[in-house]
Amino acid sequence: MSGERKTGLVLGFSERDCSFCDKIFLMEEIISLCKRRGFIYQGSEIYGGLAGTWDYGPLGVALKRNIIREWWKFFVDSRDDMLGVDAAILMNPKTWVASGHTTTFSDPLIECEDCHGRFRADKIDLDAGCPTCGAKTWGEIRQFNMMFETNVGPVRDEDSVAYLRPETAQGIFTNFKNVVDSFYPDLPFGIAQVGKAFRNEISPRDFVFRSREFEQMEIEYFIDPTTWEENFEKLLGLTHEFLSQVGLPTTKIHELEVPDSERAHYSKRTVDIEFDFPIGREELLGIAYRTDFDLKNIERESGKKMEYRPKDGSAPFVPHVIEPSFGVERLIMAILTVAYQEDKIDGERRIALKLPEHIAPIKYLVSPLLKNKPELVTRAREIYDNLKTTGEPVMWDDSGNIGKRYRRADEIGIPHCIVVDFTTLEDDTVTVRDRDTTKQVRVKIKELTNVLND
Repeated sequence: MSGERKTGLVLGFSERDCSFCDKIFLMEEIISLCKRRGFIYQGSEIYGGLAGTWDYGPLGVALKRNIIREWWKFFVDSRDDMLGVDAAILMNPKTWVASGHTTTFSDPLIECEDCHGRFRADKIDLDAGCPTCGAKTWGEIRQFNMMFETNVGPVRDEDSVAYLRPETAQGIFTNFKNVVDSFYPDLPFGIAQVGKAFRNEISPRDFVFRSREFEQMEIEYFIDPTTWEENFEKLLGLTHEFLSQVGLPTTKIHELEVPDSERAHYSKRTVDIEFDFPIGREELLGIAYRTDFDLKNIERESGKKMEYRPKDGSAPFVPHVIEPSFGVERLIMAILTVAYQEDKIDGERRIALKLPEHIAPIKYLVSPLLKNKPELVTRAREIYDNLKTTGEPVMWDDSGNIGKRYRRADEIGIPHCIVVDFTTLEDDTVTVRDRDTTKQVRVKIKELTNVLND
């Protein structure tokens, strides 16, 4: 990239670190694009915002839904051993007693006694002083439970207390017996869920990376404990395959074998999949072998058996579980990081969001070369309407000159631009421009759909 780029002092990157060849760009530029082009906005921005919340604009919600759709297709629809559920966000409070969240789901909180800023004690250097004011007058470290508390029903008392779920996993575990009774699947089998989760983070940060409201894509894969190692490796391999499918290069993906001292208390093995974000190498998702911890806890709290009866007549047992857990927002952030690229076209700086075509929010842009020529507009509208009937996302743009339309299309990741010009009126061909190469070819209108699909 040219030397015109500003340095990323806020995130600690130098201009050399952010060269085009490295294809790693500063978060403030990605955040700017997301707001400018309608991908992601600050939550409640009109009222000054609410920390740790983000709203998805028209293009952002399309990208998000495409990613979730691909995940569901890959892990659920294409397999015979996966079933789906959609559990309620509000659950009986016993759920969180059984899972241990009411007593152990906490972060160490510390407060600066000078400016009263609050921070996670394990995420800052206390000896270096307060990140806000520099003072070293700290209060005592105390544990802060991250669950959002609310009340259910007309009376607000201790019996009405409930929580917004801090994870989607428990909605799967509490439905294990329902699914087995309804479908009696062969073991091993998985139950998948996509849904919202809520965590009252002490210090949400780094755009959508750490939020108070987020979406998870999770699988609880129920197994015979004697087969846990082979099933763990299979799910780990599938996870890498999916990440490649949504455009994340293997060179930016790293496995971290979490040591015993840092694993969650319920896990016998955890592998964190880390990604090279502009903010540094951070956790993208995790795979954990949760043993029978959750189902045994439900047995204890509910008094109901969580056993699986093998179809061969052998003794029933409580299955063990392997959990691949994906955060949708972190996956979106990783995909945007890779897709966001800059180059020069005819000496001018170009921003292009080179998203994989199958997850791009808009697939095709249709334009008349000139908006003041009715014959061109009419023909372009016919093509636009025909493409809409295919179910693929299509955009219309006749504002400004064609060069500016191309730049806008590149910036929001549209793979193909289709232009109707005067030659179209003579031979029924249109110009199709490729986002990544900027090359243009002429295609017969009657062959357009086949060419685009190829």
